[in-house]
Amino acid sequence: MSRTLARHLSVAATATAFAVTLTACGGDADTSADRTSGASAATHTVATVMGEVKVGAAPKRVVVLDTDALDSAVTLGITPVGATTVADKAPFSTYLPADKLKGIKPVGLIAEPSLEAIAALKPDLILSSKVRDEKNYRALSAIAPTVFSGTTGPSWRENFELHADALGRKNEAAKAVTNYEAHVKRLTEALGGAAAAKKTKVGFVRFVEGADTRLYLNDTFVGSVLKDLQVGRPANQDTTGFSLDVSPEQIDKADADVIFYSTYGDARKSQETATTAGPLWKNLDAVKKGMAFKVDDNLWMLGIGYTGAGEILDAIEKSYSSATR
Repeated sequence: MSRTLARHLSVAATATAFAVTLTACGGDADTSADRTSGASAATHTVATVMGEVKVGAAPKRVVVLDTDALDSAVTLGITPVGATTVADKAPFSTYLPADKLKGIKPVGLIAEPSLEAIAALKPDLILSSKVRDEKNYRALSAIAPTVFSGTTGPSWRENFELHADALGRKNEAAKAVTNYEAHVKRLTEALGGAAAAKKTKVGFVRFVEGADTRLYLNDTFVGSVLKDLQVGRPANQDTTGFSLDVSPEQIDKADADVIFYSTYGDARKSQETATTAGPLWKNLDAVKKGMAFKVDDNLWMLGIGYTGAGEILDAIEKSYSSATR
């Protein structure tokens, strides 16, 4: 047995035992069972990728284990009691309002949550995804009702509806969807309408420390937002899949009428500095026309939800406006 597997099994066993102790002890510690039965008798059943899960009618102490679930909670008016981060001591999603993040306790890293930290918060709902936390599902479920989506990214709308169902916030969800669709319509019209937008090929480039540069395709959160706007896409990016990975010597494949780009990690180590200073980048149509815009990686990559999508629309409108004055 590998050390990693042994560690996961040990942690899972500890969390399960901890949850059992909570339900067995009585007094203030005896809260786990009450939240799903006695004191919170009003429950509803949520259909998830892991099967049906009974959840309290209006969960209050919510732990979220990915950025899409955090966006969903904040969009729906809920401040979680706990959340994972993308790196040790990293802030929560910085594009979200600071007052909506106040008091959230960190519970480990995305895909590597601390089960003990989660249990200590006595949640009445845990939100995550199968792709991130399948290995921890049984241990998490022993702590509180646990609702998983299948994955993240392009399925963000379906995930939001699932989160809203689990949180008992379907009415608030409907308003968020309506507001986003109206925002999309306004921006598409500002771009000259659907026909004009379709003629403009828009690409997204991400410089990544420790990896090749990525040209984002349609099966991504960013790709779905661009599709909503009905803008065109470069032929090599207008396809299914996650990304087309290129070296600095292949950056000419990023050619488009408009380019949005971001950087994960250090600008030099990600090769952004050298690439954007080089002749291939400078010869791209978007760059020559002043239509290449650097954007916030935290927002465009982690803002997987209606609040994040709305802010991306704002960023697109601001970029176009600044370039066409």
